[in-house]
Amino acid sequence: MSSVNSLYNRLLSLLDNRWFEGLALLFTRVALAGIFWRSYKTKVEEGTWLQISDVQYFLFENEFSGLPLPSDIAVPMATYAEFAFPILLVAGLATRFSAMALMIMALVIQIFVFPTWDHWFGWAIMPIAMALVLMVRGAGVFSLDAVIGKVLAK
Repeated sequence: MSSVNSLYNRLLSLLDNRWFEGLALLFTRVALAGIFWRSYKTKVEEGTWLQISDVQYFLFENEFSGLPLPSDIAVPMATYAEFAFPILLVAGLATRFSAMALMIMALVIQIFVFPTWDHWFGWAIMPIAMALVLMVRGAGVFSLDAVIGKVLAK
């Protein structure tokens, strides 16, 4: 039994360092960014960066009518947020702020668009959990936040 404990403790010591944590946080940033980037891509005309599809206004007016904002405000806000915050997350720039913004988006979707427990456990809990991890731990060593922090510390 002591050899199992020894092996387990060695494994934990390998995982318990800032480089492995930085790698895990990088993967978390990319995963969270990917969720919202894919959603952003459905909102814009193919081949464009920020030309919002007319279908989105229809969807927001008819399918997502529970939102507390008018669709002419909600559609651009959602589209531009799903464009900008994933880019910032992948770069590891303003990570905590970007993660918080995307968590708020996920909560708005959960509360006003799909307010069911099935949706909570089927989709919403994942981006919210990832965002919370990034808000608590930050971007990690593989990020622009870390580089800026080192520069400012000097």
